[in-house]
Amino acid sequence: MSNFKIFIKGITDVSPLMIPVVPFGLIFGVFSTDLGFSPIMTMGMSIIIFGGASQIIFLQLISGGASSLVILSSVGAVNSRHLLYGAVMSEHLSDLKLTWKIIISYFLVDQAFASSNNFFKKYNNNNKYFHLLGGGVTCWTIWQTTTFLGIILGSFIPEKLGLSFAVPLTFLALLIDDFRKIINVIVIVTSGLIATLGFQIIPYKAYVIVAAISGLIMAFILTKFFKKNYE
Repeated sequence: MSNFKIFIKGITDVSPLMIPVVPFGLIFGVFSTDLGFSPIMTMGMSIIIFGGASQIIFLQLISGGASSLVILSSVGAVNSRHLLYGAVMSEHLSDLKLTWKIIISYFLVDQAFASSNNFFKKYNNNNKYFHLLGGGVTCWTIWQTTTFLGIILGSFIPEKLGLSFAVPLTFLALLIDDFRKIINVIVIVTSGLIATLGFQIIPYKAYVIVAAISGLIMAFILTKFFKKNYE
């Protein structure tokens, strides 16, 4: 396959995965405007950070008055998964020049990683990285476009509507499918209870980190328990 055909395949493979991203981009643009960020600052965040979940969490914590330490820790924890993505991709991209590695690493978001990782397992030529490039550019274009549309939409929505509720509701919607497994339910309830209690007693809004860590610990314990007793 030629470089161009692989690039186009990257676009077509990742496109279905980007459908759920559209509302996130719109919400980010609207919510950022609602918090008083200028269009330039909002677009700057999307271009420089280019991380949907971390950007929305950043805004949510800012709106809640969280400390800088909590914000940095939370965003860093969310983005730490990209270290794993990079480690997996290094096997396939080890022969590339440093310049190309830097460019591609910028586009290595969740959807691009998922689609290209599957493609790399089937196609092993030296030009396969064009698939990741095609997928990444598609993700970038859709995210920037929806952010921009969200900014425009946000400028027409009255402040009294209080759109800050849209972010937690969006994340809650993503949890619906997880309620099918008892382990997930216990982890979600545990994190939720600790966050609710910690909101009143843990300083600097650090309840977010404490709740997340508690959820991870509970997930680890339950996974070990079920594996030991039911396998």
